Amino acid sequence: MSVANGRALLAMPGPTNVPDRVLQAMMRPAEELSSTTIVNLTETLLGDLKAIFRTTGETFIYAANGHGGWEAALTNVLSRGDKILVLASGRFAIGWGETARFMGAEVEVLAGSWRAAVDPAAVEERLRRDTGHEIKAVLTVQIDTASGVLNDIPAIRSAIDAAGHPALYMVDGVASIGCMPFEMDAWGVDVAMSASQKGLMTPPGLAFVAANGKALHAHQRATMRTPYWDWTARLNPLLYMKHCGTPPEHLMFALRAALDMIFAEGLEAVWLRHALLASATHAAMSKWAEGQVLSYNVVEPLQRAPSVTTILVDGDPAAITDYAQQVCGVTLGIAIGDLSGKAFRIAHMGHVNAPMVLGSLSAVEMALQAKGIPHGSGGVAAAIAYLGTHAREVAA
Repeated sequence: MSVANGRALLAMPGPTNVPDRVLQAMMRPAEELSSTTIVNLTETLLGDLKAIFRTTGETFIYAANGHGGWEAALTNVLSRGDKILVLASGRFAIGWGETARFMGAEVEVLAGSWRAAVDPAAVEERLRRDTGHEIKAVLTVQIDTASGVLNDIPAIRSAIDAAGHPALYMVDGVASIGCMPFEMDAWGVDVAMSASQKGLMTPPGLAFVAANGKALHAHQRATMRTPYWDWTARLNPLLYMKHCGTPPEHLMFALRAALDMIFAEGLEAVWLRHALLASATHAAMSKWAEGQVLSYNVVEPLQRAPSVTTILVDGDPAAITDYAQQVCGVTLGIAIGDLSGKAFRIAHMGHVNAPMVLGSLSAVEMALQAKGIPHGSGGVAAAIAYLGTHAREVAA
């Protein structure tokens, strides 16, 4: 007998749960594309995205998913034949590099692990050997959504600087922006990109790119540029040019509501909420791991992402994910890439609170019990205990 009826819960790493306020913001008629409302909406969103990325550089909004954001970032700063260095730590930096290769770049992958963060020392060593500065850009992700690895973005910047290398530093923040600290200017990131459907609590369909002065200078000589993604066109004061045509109005109204919610909570408070809920998830997982069937994909605790936890299963993870969805109404993330059929993922990102995460963890623990999968007992209790100790009442 299923107990899944009721409001379904997404505990997968994108798309994530969309707040009612964000959904309601889209329930309005379309407007003339150059109306005062749409012009003001565009300007406020571009300005507020600077606050989200923590940059004084330029920001751009695209009707696209994260893969479109990858292409937008690459085409504006690279030329065909340019060499780039991709820092592997799972699936998504590799995917970004594959996009660059398809577009005409020469791609070198710095080998890494699906279970550990990028090694800054290895980055420095490779760049020191590039005495002719053939490498034009270094690409990495802050969080790899597939592996659950968290990379140290400022440490990689320090490695690039220590090598004295002029390459552009480009960071994918799809699974991190709105979930954890990201300081584009302070960390020396030249190009950053993200998308709407994870920490920014908006339906899929918007991609964002931020560029600093160094990136804008590189843009002037880039030959990969194409009309839709082009920054020069989108910096035109005419609204039609800023969107290369009709704006994605209703997704922009949704984003406006989502950003208003983030700013009302406070960006730092959002980051802390994610950290607390991630640690509660880790407390549960550490108990379950005592049964020696479940284990962390990411070995080092400090390298585990605050937005998604990837869990290895000695057996069939579908027994857990299918049960959670069919019996409990909770959709967990299936594993992808090298971990396909070997793991599942629990997302704790975006529009989530303690009951939602505890509910997801309870669905997992129910599945473990119902399917007779060996596990340490008391995982959910450990998560509750963690939050009971570390979450605090907000002063009136």
